Amino acid sequence: MARVTVEDCVDKVDNRFELVLLASHRARQISQGQPITIDRDNDKNPVVALREIADETLSPGDLKEDLIHSLQKHVEVDEPEPAPQPAAAPTETRSIAAAAEAGDDEPVSFDRMSEEELLSGIEGLVPPEKTDDY
Repeated sequence: MARVTVEDCVDKVDNRFELVLLASHRARQISQGQPITIDRDNDKNPVVALREIADETLSPGDLKEDLIHSLQKHVEVDEPEPAPQPAAAPTETRSIAAAAEAGDDEPVSFDRMSEEELLSGIEGLVPPEKTDDY
């Protein structure tokens, strides 16, 4: 029975490998309790899945989309990108500590630093001296 069903399904799904993936996915759905769309006739779930595909009671395209969705671990949501903010004129540059001491809620701006400036600053750092305390 299953061999004839596979031959019937090849007309609906061209690739046999894809047919196996779709039928196995549908058989798992049936095992998990989803209703079948044809009479069972004492057939097992994989044969029922193949017969559903052969009789076109389920669309192979819908099965494929459902299979892809079930295999996805991360679903990316398309969100609109925020509008670019116009560059604000630099204000007085203060440190965060200075702003905290002053107690004002004025925005703190930061200086921009090139990669070369950052590397030269890192090269000037000296490692702390080791002590026996820890």
